[in-house]
Amino acid sequence: MILALQGGMAVGKTTAARCVARHAPEVTVFFENNDEVIAQVRRRGLVKTNYPDYLEIQRLWLDHAVRRYQAAAACPHALLDYGPEEILFYTLHYPASAGHPDWDVAGPLARELEAARQCMPRRILFLDAADPQLRRRKEGDAARDRGFFDHTLTHLLPAKRAWFSALDRVDWLDTTALSPDQTGAAVLAWVQGCLAAKE
Repeated sequence: MILALQGGMAVGKTTAARCVARHAPEVTVFFENNDEVIAQVRRRGLVKTNYPDYLEIQRLWLDHAVRRYQAAAACPHALLDYGPEEILFYTLHYPASAGHPDWDVAGPLARELEAARQCMPRRILFLDAADPQLRRRKEGDAARDRGFFDHTLTHLLPAKRAWFSALDRVDWLDTTALSPDQTGAAVLAWVQGCLAAKE
């Protein structure tokens, strides 16, 4: 069974995934690791504000997401800190959020998008929090580079909430009033509940 965590930046996904890794040894946790794709983008000099480059960048991301999902599928139980659904959403919605609503993404990337659609997790837990709380958490976390945070919070997160609300495999967890430990415990309980429901 493949499960995934979703949500905005600074909502607590990675911290919660670490809790699952510590307390549920039967679950293989796949943490977000973008180094390979980022290195390829830099090496090739691709810029996401350029339409042909954006298509190439998203091909790299979609391929990476599918390969990561395939690695997870080889495990009895896996939890993805972001799954292919993240890249599906971003690929389709980033251009409009950046002032390029006319960019045709679905056509040129039809094959790659369909491959990613075939890799949807069984269940997705969308961690959410009030926007001011997300901003406070971001400001309190100097360990991570969140240079894209303001754009995401203002332009992408509202669309992301709506897009994930329309999927029938998504559960929701409001973390606004939860500490990191409480969020981790709630996510762990969700994972264990999903595994128990499968048996």
